[in-house]
Amino acid sequence: MIVCGIDEVGRGPMIGPMILGCILIDEKGKKTLKKLKVKDSKKLTPNRRTELEPHIKECAVEWSLLKIQPVEIDRMRKKISLNAIEALKIADLIIALKTTPDKVIVDAADPIAESFKKRIVCILEERNAFVPDILSEHKADDNYIEVSAASVIAKVERDRDIEALSKKYGELGSGYPHDEVTQAFVRELMKNGKENLPDFVRRSWASVGNAQQSRIGEY
Repeated sequence: MIVCGIDEVGRGPMIGPMILGCILIDEKGKKTLKKLKVKDSKKLTPNRRTELEPHIKECAVEWSLLKIQPVEIDRMRKKISLNAIEALKIADLIIALKTTPDKVIVDAADPIAESFKKRIVCILEERNAFVPDILSEHKADDNYIEVSAASVIAKVERDRDIEALSKKYGELGSGYPHDEVTQAFVRELMKNGKENLPDFVRRSWASVGNAQQSRIGEY
């Protein structure tokens, strides 16, 4: 049995892409993942994620990553929700698969997990694409090792992207709104006005607007 696990990282940051990880695992690969003690990326240290990444890719039947950059997120959010964007991109990943999985497991983004599945199925049907057996479940990244593996390769890739941005533009933290380093970095950028923010900042995020308000309030 070949199972496809799909998960995202970077839904909420002010900075950087949202990345979807997709990985196909057969029974032999699943045993390897268990031996490696693969877990949801949030439960692993950065070093451990980096150590696991090549082993996860090596034991996979197939794997892929899909990046949605801030400019695309901002553009698409003018018409559809972030959940709808994620469903659309998951459908893209499924359509691009070279191997047909027996099951696809996704970490549900909608409050009602079945509704998220319906979004994906609807997109696949509209494109006349093959519709696999899809399981949409909350905390799938915790409950299914295939989804955990997908979260790891996606997280490692996003960390690389953030590190590359930091080398080019200076220390910007994790990119998340709760990070004080990120907040300070965005406030500094906002001095040139929201319309002049670089492409790696999500202009449509409320937290970015709040950074501007904080800056104005300082005067």
